[in-house]
Amino acid sequence: MDIVTFVRNLTVQIMAIAWALFLVSWVIGWAVRGSPVPIHRVKKAGQSLVEDAVMAAFWMAVGSSIFALISYLTSNLYQPLPPPPKP
Repeated sequence: MDIVTFVRNLTVQIMAIAWALFLVSWVIGWAVRGSPVPIHRVKKAGQSLVEDAVMAAFWMAVGSSIFALISYLTSNLYQPLPPPPKP
């Protein structure tokens, strides 16, 4: 496996896990916020989860752009090593 493939695979795996975690926390936040529980602290915790999930989505979008740039640069700058000289 060369470095370009490794960076691309690692980027895809990390971002897939991060977006799945975002989706789970966003859904849980809305479920807690919209629950018919009369306790204000619980609803506030749900709102906090939703706000944190939205901020996480923003930073993941920025991070995925940076990872895409790194992957692009490594694929364009990476040159395979020349063969060793023959005696």
